[in-house]
Amino acid sequence: MFGMGFTEILLIAVIAILFLGPEKLPSTMIEIAKFFRNVKNTVGSVKDSIEEEMHVSDIKKEALAYKQELLNASEQVHKVTDMPAQAAASINSYADDILKDDIKKDETISTEAPSKEKEPQEVTFKKKKKKSTKSKKEEDNIDV
Repeated sequence: MFGMGFTEILLIAVIAILFLGPEKLPSTMIEIAKFFRNVKNTVGSVKDSIEEEMHVSDIKKEALAYKQELLNASEQVHKVTDMPAQAAASINSYADDILKDDIKKDETISTEAPSKEKEPQEVTFKKKKKKSTKSKKEEDNIDV
C-alpha cells in the first residue's frame, strides 16, 4: 500500500499508539479509512467526468475505425506489390506446361520414327594387308 512494506506500516502503528494512546487510536483509524475511501471515490468521479467531457469512448471508436482502415489499405498495398511475383509464377508455370508438352511431342515422334541402329564394327589391332600392286616396270610402261 503506497509503496510501503510491512515493517514501515508496523513502525507507523507503534508511533501512532505512543502519540495518540489506546483510547483515541480506534477512532483515528476509522477517520483515516473514511479519508482514503473519500479520496478513492473522488478520483473515480473525476476520471468519469473527464472521460465524459472528452468523449473518450467516441474517440476510441474512431481510433479503432482508423486502425481498421489502415489495416485494409496495407493489405491492398501488399496485394499490389505481390502482383509481379504472382505474374512471374503464373508465367513460369505456363512455360513449364509448354515445355512438358514439347517433351511429350518429342517422345512420341522419337517412338514413332523407326530408328536405324548401326551395326557394331569389329575392332582389331592387326595390320591390313596391302593389295598386290603392279610391279614397278609395269607402271613405267603405262602410257599417260
